[in-house]
Order: sequence, then structure tokens, then C-alpha cells
Amino acid sequence: MPDILPTSSCSKVRVVHTVSAISEEASGPTYVVKRLCESLIEQDCDSTIAALDWVPLQLQPDYLKTFPLGLGPRRLGRSPEMKSWLNEEAKLHEVDVIHNHGLWMMPNIYPAHVASKYDIPLLVAPHNTLSDWSLRSGSKLKRLFWPLIQKPALAPTTCFHATAESEYMDIRKQGFKQPVAIVPNAIDIPHLPERGKSRNRTLLFLGRIHPEKGLDILLPAWCAVQDRFPDWNLRIVGSDDGFYKPSGYLVQIQHLARELGAKRVEFSGTLYGGDKWQAYRDADLFVLPSYSENFAVTVAEALVAGIPAVVSKGAPWQGLEAHEAGWWVDVGIDPLVAGLTKALATSDEKLLAMGLRGRAWMERDFSWQRIGQQMMETYRWLCDRTLPVPPWVKLD
Repeated sequence: MPDILPTSSCSKVRVVHTVSAISEEASGPTYVVKRLCESLIEQDCDSTIAALDWVPLQLQPDYLKTFPLGLGPRRLGRSPEMKSWLNEEAKLHEVDVIHNHGLWMMPNIYPAHVASKYDIPLLVAPHNTLSDWSLRSGSKLKRLFWPLIQKPALAPTTCFHATAESEYMDIRKQGFKQPVAIVPNAIDIPHLPERGKSRNRTLLFLGRIHPEKGLDILLPAWCAVQDRFPDWNLRIVGSDDGFYKPSGYLVQIQHLARELGAKRVEFSGTLYGGDKWQAYRDADLFVLPSYSENFAVTVAEALVAGIPAVVSKGAPWQGLEAHEAGWWVDVGIDPLVAGLTKALATSDEKLLAMGLRGRAWMERDFSWQRIGQQMMETYRWLCDRTLPVPPWVKLD
């Protein structure tokens, strides 16, 4: 990972992060945007999140400002109040940088209008929405939305924010020539609970139950190895609840498990907080067979919890093999069968050693302090282009 530049003497940077919604779930974009905001505040950055209010929060942090939905399809997230607030903040010179997270909804379109009108640097984090898989999937509305609304809204982008080299390549593949800051997500390093005691060993999938995650790869692969490894269970943790309605994909996956004759498979639903970390600690191995990911926070969480991982090359985790903390396999059933066969045959002692190496890797390279410092230098450079180009920013 590139070294962090010395902190410049620029004045305090005021950043507004725009995102469609923030939920209670401590994973995915919600986790990343909230923790980035908190890390920036710790470094004396005036950092605010602007989001829709359609997900009730038990405790809303001071830095989060929410706005009601307006008229129109709920899935578009139209909010005139959010657009008006952004416009007013820019008009009053209360914002130096707008950092937009995600695409495909109106809260991701408003920043382009405001940034263009008031000549404010706009940093756009696609969060994997520009991958080939993401662009191919989705509704007919999405295919109309791209050329008519979303792609034009990316034209005013000053700089893109990619979390991995693969996402940088996705951005370039779509023809965008703006600079790209490659700054990965980070991960908290919590005090971990004690491991539970179980007669069988556990292979854990934890994440959204979504077609992107490759559960239709995982279940056939598991069925191919389940009889060879009778001392292993497969635990699938997560739900298909979306921001506006359940997708129904969980029911499809449960039906597929029954149809394939999958044995020793448990569906646990969504887990939060300490219960989630206990699920990691009770597992012996983590698996993520995704078709496409820009980062995959759950892999980092598994490594922090001290368990090695089997991850598809749809996620940018080639470092697993370099750091001897897991296996990085091609996308597909056969490659996953081969990877699981090696991983499930690995002794407890070796899995433990791999997990310890993974946790040390996360502690060294993926702390929020380090990532927050990189982002701060990126913001300062966007505000003052006479400063040196940060080493993590690609201009080509």
C-alpha cells in the first residue's frame, strides 16, 4: 500500500458524503460510509452524510442528515428536500468536496448537478456498480437510466474513488478518463469473543443473500464435497432484505439447497454486532464465491476474526495467497470445488496459523486511521491541484 503523504497545511476540509440510505446493518456501504465519516471527523475534517430517511434508525449519529422521499417510484429515491439542501450548502460555500457513494438512484444524481453549478470537486465511489456483472444485471429501467441519466451525471466527476485495481479497470472500461484514487476500504479490529465449542467444523458464508454473491455456485460446490468431509457444516448467514422490499432470493436459494440434496446446511438469517462476530469466531473457514465485488468487507471481517478464507476472483483479494491467509479461486463451481477440497482438508493447526496471518495483515494495512489519512490527502489535492498528486491517484 502506498505511503501516506505528509499532511498539508490546507485549511479544514468540509466534505458531504451522499448515499442512498444508511441502515443499522454494520456491513456493506452502510459500514464503509459511516466509518469513513467517523475517521475523517477524528482528523478534524468537517464530514457529513446526506441520505434518505427510509430506513428507521434507533440511534442517528450527529453527522448524519436524512431527507424524506418525494413523489415518484420508491426505488429511484427522489428527494427534492435533499437536492435543495445540497444546493443551499454549496451556494453558501459550506462544502469543499462532495463524495458520492454508489449509483442508480437520485441521491447519486443530485451531486453532479450541484458540483457543476458551483464548481465543487466531485469524488464518485461506484462501489462495484460499474463492473460488467453489475451493468449486465438489473431491470429494463436500469438499462434506460444509464444512458439517459446516470452516465451523463458522471461526466462532471472530478475524480473517481476505486477500492481496488479491478474497480479502476472497470471505470476505464466504461470510457471515463478522470483521475482515479485507489483507496481501499478499512476494517475495525475489535476485541473478539471466545470461540464456541462444536463437534463439527464450520464453513461460513456471511453477507447479503443476493445473486451477485454466488450462492448458486456455493451450494453445488458444497454438494460435491459434503460426503468427503462429513465433519464439516455449511452455515449461511444473511437475509435478502433490501432498502425498499425483500427480493425473494433467499427463498430461491433455500429451494436450491433442498433440490440439490445439500446436507448439514444451516440458514441463520441476519446477525448484528456481537452475534455477527460470534458467528465468525465459531467458524473455521470463510467462503465468498461472488461473481463481482469491489472490496467485500466480509472477507476483511473474517480475517480480522482470525479465520482464513476461500474467495473467488470476482473479489479483489489476491493478497490471500501472498499472505498465506487463504485461497483465491476462479469464479465457477469447479474452481470452488477444487479450492474447498484443499481448504477443508487442511488441519486445524494450519487453519489457525493462516487465520493469525490474516489478522496481522488487516491490522497492518487496513486500519481506518490509515485509510482516513489517505482520503484526507485526496480531498486536499482535489481542492488545491498545485499540491503533489497522491501516489494512490492514477491519472492515466
